[in-house]
Amino acid sequence: MNDRRPVATALAVAGYIVMIVPILFIVAVAFTEARTLKFPPEGFTLKWFGSALSYEPFIGALVTSTQIAILATVLALLVGIPATLAIHRGKLPGKGFIEGLFLSPLIVPELVVGLALFQQLIVTFRVDNWPVLLIGHTALLLPYAVRVTGAAVAGADPYMEEAARGLGASPWHAFWTVTLPLLRPGIFSAALLSFITSFNNVPLSLLLQSRTTTTLPVTMLDYVQQSYDPMVAAASTLILAATIVIAVIAEKTVGFAKIFGGINR
Repeated sequence: MNDRRPVATALAVAGYIVMIVPILFIVAVAFTEARTLKFPPEGFTLKWFGSALSYEPFIGALVTSTQIAILATVLALLVGIPATLAIHRGKLPGKGFIEGLFLSPLIVPELVVGLALFQQLIVTFRVDNWPVLLIGHTALLLPYAVRVTGAAVAGADPYMEEAARGLGASPWHAFWTVTLPLLRPGIFSAALLSFITSFNNVPLSLLLQSRTTTTLPVTMLDYVQQSYDPMVAAASTLILAATIVIAVIAEKTVGFAKIFGGINR
């Protein structure tokens, strides 16, 4: 296949190089003994990891990012799963328009969404930044909840639930025992994508942050603007390691083929 498609193979290799090589540079710099960000690294040390783990602004922002990501993911799924079932299996008029509304945050720039939330909720109604940030992240994650779980719903056999109800199960019992297990890979996929998207978000968080409510990516961005030491590279390496651990757990528990295979159906 590679011989028959040399251009596609070359582009794929170039794409991997562009994505992976900068990451390797950051990981290498995280272990340097130098006091500035430069490559190649000088010596080997773990002190920057200790500095990153003990730097109070990073720790506080990590807690905020984790809380926002978890809560926004849960809220997006609580809204997105029923909406997906209603769109794919209900008799709602204008299903395409309703689905388009849920997917609209994918095409509306995050800066526009953030500015609208900032102007209406924070400036006009004096709402605290933390709940506004949560609302913004939840709106940002709704397309993932609807699109990914929608792929799982489309791939599930609706007659299995009908058979359960025909055997005497109530609609609620049939949903919990038949439909929900069938949707589990899609729900897991949506939760994984949503958490990572929320945790790594910068544009929306940058507009809706405050002095007491700021996320880890924004704090790291502010730190890079003020300092050039490798501590931010160490923090990035730790985030990368955590992402790899999550990916391994996802592969062992569900499998990427089941998680992402139905999205393009």
